[in-house]
Amino acid sequence: MAVQGHYDTRALGPDTTAGMGVQLLVLEVLCRVVGLGTAGWLTGSAFAVVTWAVLTLALRRSWSGPFGPANRVTLARAILVGGVTALVADSFDRRAPVAVLTALATVALILDAVDGQVARRTDTATRLGARFDMEVDAFLILVLCVYVAMPLGVWVLAIGLMRYAFVAASWAWPWLRGELPPSMARKTVAALQGIVLVVAGAGIVPREVAGAAVAGALALLVWSFGRDVRWLWRARPGTRGATPTCPRAVPDRRPARERAAAGS
Repeated sequence: MAVQGHYDTRALGPDTTAGMGVQLLVLEVLCRVVGLGTAGWLTGSAFAVVTWAVLTLALRRSWSGPFGPANRVTLARAILVGGVTALVADSFDRRAPVAVLTALATVALILDAVDGQVARRTDTATRLGARFDMEVDAFLILVLCVYVAMPLGVWVLAIGLMRYAFVAASWAWPWLRGELPPSMARKTVAALQGIVLVVAGAGIVPREVAGAAVAGALALLVWSFGRDVRWLWRARPGTRGATPTCPRAVPDRRPARERAAAGS
């Protein structure tokens, strides 16, 4: 979406500020219900402040108009992710309340399918909204990887770090920022990561089964990234016979993996 017009901080301030306030309220509830410790409280509070600061800065730089219902759904997901982050940070010193952590993560994953639908039905889809959605998804997967890595091993972190490694690689090799065609396989593999990690973290299956499932999810993710990298390599600018990128009404300059993760 081409952003035009004047940005009014008063129109968006209540949404982002209210989001931080609700995040702190959720942390207080966790303190009273499950006994959230100091590490969890501090980590959750830092998550709330950083989310508010980054989102506010992004809105000021590239937004015009109301915050919108889809972004409110994504903000609600971010609040749930903040709760999961606090519980995972607390689990290093004590046993985490698995049922609460699993419930928060599950609702956050379910809402991932809601904000996109709301954006399309209300005609409020934007690049910034898609980026916000993608960042919340990526961070939730990373946090779940940290939690599951405690019983299964640090290799699980590869799932959460792969997207960030891809983005870092695109700084060195700009052709990785090319545009990927839509892919149902890519979306399915991305969704599978969260489901498998939640099940593995919930402890409802034997450790060996959980390890095999997470390893399988990692293998699928490697395949998905590898396939996309291969496509981008063949379609890079200046390559003979490069496959043309998919047409868009408005140029989208986000890195390729971000657009893919956002479901665009």
